[in-house]
Amino acid sequence: MEYSKTLNLPKTDFPMRANLPEREPEILKFWEDINIYQKVQEKNAGKPKFILHDGPPYANGDIHLGHTLNKVLKDMIVKFYSMTGYDAPYVPGWDTHGLPIEQQAIKNLGLDRDKTSVAEFRNQCRDYALKYVDIQREQFKRLGVRGDWENPYLTLDPEYEAVQIGIFGEMAQKGYIYKGLKPVYWCSDCQTALAEAEVEYMDKKSPSIYVKFPVKDAKGLFEEENSYIVIWTTTPWTIPANVAIALHPEFTYVLTDVQGEKLLLAEELLRPFMERIGAEKYKVLQSFRGEQLEKVVCRHPLFDRDSLVILADHVTLEQGTGCVHTAPGHGLEDYEVGRAYGLPIISPLDDEGRFTEEAGPFAGLRYDEGNKAVTKALDETGALMHLSFIKHQYPHCWRCKHPLIFRATEQWFASIDGFRQQALKAIKEVKWIPAWGQERIYNMVAERGDWCISRQRTWGVPIPIFYCAECGEVIINNETIQHLQKLFREHGSNIWFLKEADELVPPGLQCPKCSHSKFRKETDIMDVWFDSGSSHAAVLQQRPELSWPADLYLEGSDQHRGWFNSSLSTSVAVTGQAPYRAVLTHGFLVDEEGRKMSKSLGNVTDPMEVIQKMGADILRLWVASADYRRDVAASPNIMRQMAEAYRKIRNTCRFLLGNLYDFDPARDRVAYQDLPEIDRWALLKLHKLIGRVTEAYRNYEFHIVYHAIHNFCVVDMSAFYLDILKDRLYTFKANSSGRRAAQTVLYEILYALVRLLTPILAFTSEEIWQHMPKPEGSPVSVQLSSWPVMKEEYILPELEEKWKKIIEIRKEVAKALEKARREDIIGHSLDAAVDLYVNKELFEFLQETAQDLAMIFIVSQARIHGPEENVPEGVYQAEEVEGLKVKVSKAAGVKCERCWIYSETVGEHEEYPTLCRRCTDVVKAL
Repeated sequence: MEYSKTLNLPKTDFPMRANLPEREPEILKFWEDINIYQKVQEKNAGKPKFILHDGPPYANGDIHLGHTLNKVLKDMIVKFYSMTGYDAPYVPGWDTHGLPIEQQAIKNLGLDRDKTSVAEFRNQCRDYALKYVDIQREQFKRLGVRGDWENPYLTLDPEYEAVQIGIFGEMAQKGYIYKGLKPVYWCSDCQTALAEAEVEYMDKKSPSIYVKFPVKDAKGLFEEENSYIVIWTTTPWTIPANVAIALHPEFTYVLTDVQGEKLLLAEELLRPFMERIGAEKYKVLQSFRGEQLEKVVCRHPLFDRDSLVILADHVTLEQGTGCVHTAPGHGLEDYEVGRAYGLPIISPLDDEGRFTEEAGPFAGLRYDEGNKAVTKALDETGALMHLSFIKHQYPHCWRCKHPLIFRATEQWFASIDGFRQQALKAIKEVKWIPAWGQERIYNMVAERGDWCISRQRTWGVPIPIFYCAECGEVIINNETIQHLQKLFREHGSNIWFLKEADELVPPGLQCPKCSHSKFRKETDIMDVWFDSGSSHAAVLQQRPELSWPADLYLEGSDQHRGWFNSSLSTSVAVTGQAPYRAVLTHGFLVDEEGRKMSKSLGNVTDPMEVIQKMGADILRLWVASADYRRDVAASPNIMRQMAEAYRKIRNTCRFLLGNLYDFDPARDRVAYQDLPEIDRWALLKLHKLIGRVTEAYRNYEFHIVYHAIHNFCVVDMSAFYLDILKDRLYTFKANSSGRRAAQTVLYEILYALVRLLTPILAFTSEEIWQHMPKPEGSPVSVQLSSWPVMKEEYILPELEEKWKKIIEIRKEVAKALEKARREDIIGHSLDAAVDLYVNKELFEFLQETAQDLAMIFIVSQARIHGPEENVPEGVYQAEEVEGLKVKVSKAAGVKCERCWIYSETVGEHEEYPTLCRRCTDVVKAL
């Protein structure tokens, strides 16, 4: 058996079967043996750069189908650019810090965080992350993704960490970093603050209560006795932190008598409220504009504390009473308006979500237990007016999936206001794909609050801030940052946790406020989004083969509030510019019914299982086939459909390859002008395909690439051109001009097709390349070849129009043949003779092609009859082609044993009695 000199695959195997799961690993080894990434980089050295910057996935588990979609999209783009004349390095990366790694390390390694030293815990987290970097690296490689896998970037690399704290230092010195006591999303399970990007909204069942606050001082507007302001809330546990009631200054509020009690609430919500509490009779006593009621004082229903009436624009009339319970320690809007009124910030919860002593009788209870206890206490005091339950969207932790709370704690923030306008300007200068991405991120940045960048965890990059041990002054400057960068580069960020503050500060450092020389260090770490959001500086600006800004960022659409956003914030804050020229987003994964994939639903498709059963190229074809701008569906059934589509494309390539076994492009190629017209039509279709596919790749419209190539293979080639060509290929003399002309076109098609397919079908295209005839000096791998170029001179509109009409006529003849087959007139189409009865226009049109019609229709004989001839009865009347009637009859003569065509010349030669004259001449020449 003959083998390729460059890839150890049997040459005769390709035409047999796909067998991708067994064959792909051999091709992977071939790429590794020749170091394909390095070879591509050497080939494109000095060419214009195209930089796709890889958003780092978390190194905390096996890859899933979302990783597959993302990485294959990136790989297709990089391969396209590298084949079209760009130096397109691809440096993969991993996010290796933060809560996801901590949780998995604790769970899988059985760590007790409270009993493990910080140094040991961090080492275990590091080892866990590196383990999954290695696992995911091999899985991405198995997908056929080409990259600098031996030199990826990791957010735990000392050099990366050093650059990251440099960015933090620059932002701090520009005044963008501050520490403040304000409400943040808090996960009591993970015991840390979260940023908006780490919040998911899911359904939650919550109590819905109406509570009356006794009026203490009505400012002379009405009598205080038996007067109450009614609030509504779905978080009863926050009532102990209440210090105010917010009204809208422009709404109308009414004081209403209900069975001797005077209740104040918004006029528009009066009727639904009364229906809710079952009050059939009530009387409006007075009405006020909200602004008139400012500074009215109520008593807290449970504590010896006032609750001040304040004005706020965030009050709405959507539900409730229009009187909003306000606890500045448990809500951002409450905090902002509370700060304007100088209200106290009460937040009686600890890190575990338990009430502190500040909550009085509720101390020790978890906040969710507090819902029942507070509601019960309100009922006992007579303040509870109504209790029911509602199901609504509520913020949950992105990792543990538990409900979050708003809790006022001291955190470090990045002030978005400091660079918001610059960021909004930068967004408009970026190309967003799809275009709606611009509006989405623009609105997010325009409305975004300050970024909470501190986390109360252990595994991450420390916030590089010192405090004076004497006066508490915050110390961060060029001197401290540069000194820490040097230490981080040498020892990694672990040194922050291993050394005391006095061992970490620059020698001779003194407090600028009190000149003290003793310090303590910040114990919080940075948000992991700050980690990954620093990659533009830590990777693009540090690696010599890369450049800043990136030409493209590509991630899921959730990254508008994640990596795209954090990268934009750090970049604009430091440089004034976006770190990317273009941003492409893809949708989420769903099943065939449009449901989000989840293990609980059992609708998850495992990419490694698909690879094991079908091969990675099936997954890659699935990625190409999907319109990623929407949610992308996947299921075993869809993968089977992809396998069938792959089979049709592969079979076309297999036919092309199988008929080129004796073709030498240098020796046997036929000049374009000497090709039969149908061959020139095939080249026309090929070069239109090259043009369309190239444009689609350039526009990142891979589903157009897929459909164009699939239709070309199935419709233009297999169902038409190649079907017609078989007679020439199989029955003509081997070196005849007709057969060589056909082979010339087959070679041109395969040579272009294999390169058009390379970004998508990485393994199959390589396999084809190793087996097909190629010009002398062709590269060792198809990935080192150049992109096919569309030849405008081949695209002749008149030729295309002519053959479009011939194909329409052929379709009508096929219908007539099928009708004759059903009537048992013929079996195979070659059993038939076809007579065309046509009008004058068609008669003139078909004259030039008359001698080729039998070949085109794949029948034994074909005759044209003009309009003057009588049309026999029972002919087929064409449905789509005007002026065409078709008669099908049994072909005259005897079936040739070699070409299967019926001919009256069969038996003319005594030595070859079963062959027609044409086949006899060929066999005699052999």
